[in-house]
Amino acid sequence: MNLILASKSPRRRELLQMLGLTPKILVPEVCEDGDRSAFTPEELVMGLASRKARATADILRLHGDIPADTVILAADTVVVCDGKILEKPTDKADAARMLRLLSGRAHEVFTGVAVVIGDPCENGSLSVDVQRTAVYFRELTDTMIASYVASNAPMDKAGAYGIQERGGLFVERIDGDYYNVVGLPLVRVDEMLRAALGHSLCESSNQ
Repeated sequence: MNLILASKSPRRRELLQMLGLTPKILVPEVCEDGDRSAFTPEELVMGLASRKARATADILRLHGDIPADTVILAADTVVVCDGKILEKPTDKADAARMLRLLSGRAHEVFTGVAVVIGDPCENGSLSVDVQRTAVYFRELTDTMIASYVASNAPMDKAGAYGIQERGGLFVERIDGDYYNVVGLPLVRVDEMLRAALGHSLCESSNQ
C-alpha cells in the first residue's frame, strides 16, 4: 500500500507510525475560509477532508497516472461547545478563553475522514465518514489554565488543548474513540480501508 497522508499534523503521522506505517506526507493548499456557520460540524469536517483528499489526488495526477495501490488519507477535526466551533486559538488570551469555556462541562470533537483509493477520476474510489466523541472536562482553576497556556501547548490545537499530552489532565472521561480526539479515529479508518481494499491497517503494517 502506497499510503499518502494529506495532513501536516504530527499527531496523525505519529498515530500511523504507531501502527508500523510510514506514510508519505503531501499537504495540499485548501481554502478553509468562508461561512463555517452555514454547515453542521459533521458537514464541515467531511467536506474539508474530502476536499483535501481530492486536492492531493489532483497534485499526484499532475505528475502522471496515480497507481492503483495508492491510498490517500485526509482528515479534519473540530471542537464544538454550545453549538459553536472552536478553532485553533489566535493568541494566548484566546486559548485561555476557550479553556475557561470548556472547564467543568462536556464538549464534542468531530473528525471527518476521507480515503481515496487510486485515482477518483478514473476507476478509483472516494469514501468519506465522520466520528464524534464527547469529552468531559474537570473544573479548571485559573492557575491550571495560566500554566498550560504559558507552555504554548494550546496554540496549534483546535479547542486549545491536546488530550495526548499535558492537556489530558483536564479530561475526566470521554464517550467514544480516544484517537478521534487526538485527530484520527483509527478504528473507523481501519473499517474504511477494509471495505475498500479488503484488508486492514494492522494487516498492512505487517506486510
